[in-house]
Amino acid sequence: MPADHSKTALFETVPVPKALLTMAVPTILSQLITLVYNVADTWFIGRANNPYMVAASSLVLTVFLMAGALANLFGVGGGSLMVRLLGRRDEEEARKTASRTVADAAFAAVIFSMLCLIFMDPLLRLLGASDQTIGYARQYLTFVVVIGGTANVLCGVLSFLLRNAGYAREAAFGLGFGGVLNIALDPLFMFLILPDGYQVMGAGIATMLSNFVSLSYFLLVYRRIRSVSVLEFPRRLEKLRPESRRSMLAIGVPAALSVFLFDLTGIVTNRLAASHGDLELAALAIVTKVERFPLNIGIGICLGMIPLIGYNYASGNLKRMSAFFDAARIAGLAVAAVSVVLYYLFAPRLISAFIANAETVRLGTAFMRARCFATPFMFLSFNMVNFMQAVNRGAESFWLPVIRQIALNIPILILLNALMGMAGIVWTQLTADVLNVIISYLVYARVIRQIRQPAG
Repeated sequence: MPADHSKTALFETVPVPKALLTMAVPTILSQLITLVYNVADTWFIGRANNPYMVAASSLVLTVFLMAGALANLFGVGGGSLMVRLLGRRDEEEARKTASRTVADAAFAAVIFSMLCLIFMDPLLRLLGASDQTIGYARQYLTFVVVIGGTANVLCGVLSFLLRNAGYAREAAFGLGFGGVLNIALDPLFMFLILPDGYQVMGAGIATMLSNFVSLSYFLLVYRRIRSVSVLEFPRRLEKLRPESRRSMLAIGVPAALSVFLFDLTGIVTNRLAASHGDLELAALAIVTKVERFPLNIGIGICLGMIPLIGYNYASGNLKRMSAFFDAARIAGLAVAAVSVVLYYLFAPRLISAFIANAETVRLGTAFMRARCFATPFMFLSFNMVNFMQAVNRGAESFWLPVIRQIALNIPILILLNALMGMAGIVWTQLTADVLNVIISYLVYARVIRQIRQPAG
């Protein structure tokens, strides 16, 4: 199928700020709506004023994010390769890449859901579930991951591919519509259809149904654009060139690893927090949800940046490539700086909006006022990894998350928890990400010299 050449100008000639806005704004909106429905689950569950329900939903969120690692494996790996192939005008291989990406993602998602079903209780215990929380966690995991996990992964992959082909609005609408539907279905299932005590199950059913509706929308979009783009739903298992497979895995595996290591850090954090009490775990769960707002805006900026950087890197326009990276970095830091001020000032109101338990609000306020200072450094950390993915630097996009989580975050978590208790857990993020940003920019300086060397 021919590529949609009406999208070419966006990558090649549209002014950098306008092109970045065109790609990033819809993506930011979808990221925020997706986050809102995740936060809405916590908010609605918090209306039951049961900290064990809040803690259980936080534990399952870790597994939900593991499914997101699969979406990154195929969506980031396949999507970044596809846009670089388009930059080199290799449209047939780009079409095969998009098709194979979807087929592989569907197979992997089904296997993941089956494993979660078989090993449900051991998995939840590993994540830190107590006797008070495991029953609620089973309810949530069954519907969000076991039944709805494949739809969730495919929605992520299809949105990655659409965005990287230039269809940012369609990608954003699919995710955003699912999020809005989830918010609407939450109170219906949690407080009207299901009896009291099943609020967590109701939230899980709402999330599952919204993912299936989003997937239906993406399938309709694929059907509509298949004659004018390289995107089509797979009808057979495409055979890719060996170098294409290697390139897809070189970027996709680190992208998945990045999410997996983030989840691993979350597991360690939850286990350590749970050792201090369920209220501490519930308070930290609320804080980590609320702090995702500026981070998801930053993620939206980066996801809009990736195809623009990847296309211009592949086509040899290094000046335009660097301009997109600089613009994205400035925008993300501005958002992070504003969030630090707002979160510090309004922490008590934000936490009390989720739960009325006075002790949980007190703990959450202290946690948020400490963790908010990490926001700019967290943005710079994943912004750098996204840049490495865009320019096909598999080794760097692999090692930077490993350094951040395995070499810095987890050891510092364990150390500061031993020295300072719960306060040490809360201050770990800032400590680890300041060190990680320093390392990341040393790596970036070397990579950018290597990229520019042939041109010089």
